[in-house]
Amino acid sequence: MINFRTDLALERRDIYRKANNIANEVDGLETQEENVGENIMVTRVKVLNEKGEQAIGKKKGNYITIDIKNIKIAGEEDIQNASEAVTKELKTLIASLVGEKDDILVVGLGNLYVTPDALGPKVIQDIDITRHLLTYMPDVLDKDTRPVSAVSPGVLGTTGIETLEILKGIVDNIHPKLLLVIDALASRSIERISSTVQIADTGIIPGAGVGNKRKELTIETLGVPVIAIGVPTVVEAATIAADSLDLLIQKLQQEAKSNDFLNQLQEEDKYEMIKQVLAPEDYNFIVTPKEIDGLIENMSSVVARGINFATQK
Repeated sequence: MINFRTDLALERRDIYRKANNIANEVDGLETQEENVGENIMVTRVKVLNEKGEQAIGKKKGNYITIDIKNIKIAGEEDIQNASEAVTKELKTLIASLVGEKDDILVVGLGNLYVTPDALGPKVIQDIDITRHLLTYMPDVLDKDTRPVSAVSPGVLGTTGIETLEILKGIVDNIHPKLLLVIDALASRSIERISSTVQIADTGIIPGAGVGNKRKELTIETLGVPVIAIGVPTVVEAATIAADSLDLLIQKLQQEAKSNDFLNQLQEEDKYEMIKQVLAPEDYNFIVTPKEIDGLIENMSSVVARGINFATQK
C-alpha cells in the first residue's frame, strides 16, 4: 500500500494505478464515469472484494466522487445544479439501505470555529428538521414526510468526549435507521479542494485524512448504516510542492526546454521525495486556500440542499 494522504477513494485508485503501471481497472474495483452538464463529473468507484480493499485501503462498498468546476465563482444556478447531482446519488444510496419513511439522523462533524473544519456544523444549520414537528405538529407536514433530526457533536478537544460515544448515546435513545455523517476531508489534489463531494456507504473514520484518527463511525460500531458525505478542504504541503513541480515541468517543456532530467522527474513520485525532506523538520503542513471561507459557504449549501431533497420526496 502506498503511503499518501487522501480520503478520496478515486484518488487512491488513480495513484495505485500509476504506481503499478496499470492501464485498465484495478483488480477488485469497478469504476463508472458520468458527465452531468458542462461543470460536473460523477465517478462511482465500487470496492468489490478484499483485493480492492488492499489495493486502495478502503472498505468494500460504494464511493461516489462528484467533481464540480468553477465552484469559487459559483452562482445560484451552479450551486443548485451541483446540489441536484448530490441529491441523485444520495437518494440511490438511501433507498438501498432504508425505507421511504424511516428516521434519518444527520451528523455534522467538525469545529465551527476552525473554517477548514467547519463544513459539518455549517451544513447542519441548513438541514430541514422534521422529527419534532411530526411528533408535536403533524398537521403542518405532508403525511409522507420522513422524520429527520440533526446534531453537531463538536470535537474531542472541546467536549472531552469521543464522537462515537456521543452518537452511540443518541442512536440508542432515538433509534434512527440511518446516519448521514458530514465531515471535512483531505485530498491529494490541489484542484479538488472544496470543489469535490465524496459520498460513501461504508461509514467514516473522523480525522483519518490529517493523521488524527478517531474511533470509526460505521454500522459495526453504531448498529445502523452510515453514509459519509465529505468535502476535501486541506492538502499537505508536499502535495502542493509536487503539483507545483508538475506545472513547472509542463511550462518548461512547452518552451522547448525539456531534457532527460525533467522527463525523469515527471515520471518519479515527487510527492514521496518532497515528503521525505519536509517530514523530519515538521514542515509538512496541512494547508488550506485563502478563499476557504467562501468555498465552505458554497459547498455547505451544495451538501445541505442535496441532503434536504434526498431525504424527502
